[in-house]
Amino acid sequence: MATLTGIGIWSSELRYGDPGESAEAAAELESLGFTALWIPDVGGPLFEALDNLIGATSTTTIATGILNVWKQEPSAVVSWWSGLGADQRERVLLGLGVSHGPLIGDQWGRPLATMREYLDALAAGVDGPPPDRLCVAALGPKMLALSGERTSGACPYLVTPEHTATAREVLGDGGLYVEQGFVLETDADKARAIARETLAVYFGTPNYINNWKRLGFTDEDVAQRSDRLIDALVAWGDVDAVAERVDQHRQAGADHVCVQAILPWGTSPREAWREVAAILDR
Repeated sequence: MATLTGIGIWSSELRYGDPGESAEAAAELESLGFTALWIPDVGGPLFEALDNLIGATSTTTIATGILNVWKQEPSAVVSWWSGLGADQRERVLLGLGVSHGPLIGDQWGRPLATMREYLDALAAGVDGPPPDRLCVAALGPKMLALSGERTSGACPYLVTPEHTATAREVLGDGGLYVEQGFVLETDADKARAIARETLAVYFGTPNYINNWKRLGFTDEDVAQRSDRLIDALVAWGDVDAVAERVDQHRQAGADHVCVQAILPWGTSPREAWREVAAILDR
């Protein structure tokens, strides 16, 4: 089973920005040498965005981080996949996730069962995506194990190198594709303020909070959004600081790291992408 390697870009701008500008940016990112482009799924048409990026590139993997299982019916995924050409399918990796679903109620209380059922529905479809073109946004040990058993591996989000090491132990030889946020700002107060603002929504989600606690962070760290927690989740400083954090994930067992430029609201990430491309040659 082929495993995604190298360094990619995770970007909501590639999904929700102007389609023409997103296509242009995707082509540039491919030319810079990034091996994958990851986009989220928090609303709006997903498959059109994927088609746009696939059409703008020729070698780069186009991935979802994540495909929201609460918003995308398995039949729609199968239908879209069946329309792709063989060469296009080789460049698609669908990361599936339950984290953006309801935060209360019975459904949220059974994320593992929900993911199993979703994978079963994809497998039952005629000409649907095979396991090696799927991965799961897994954080806890049970979801990590499921991702290794049923798909190409896991694509954890908002994690530390320590989590990467734990995930590698659970996954064995399975693929491990890790997201890492970065702020190109050397002033600690400014960098942390940017990170706190961007990540604010995640401090109200039980799956991320529980994962941080498993890693040794406290209720106070979460409530105060402590420097310790922010520094663990986000690499800030110069390009060397980003390269160091990427290397830490690799040494801990990551096959692929997709970096996310964290910027003040409304700022284009393209210059940050160009700067961080310097780590591709290291």
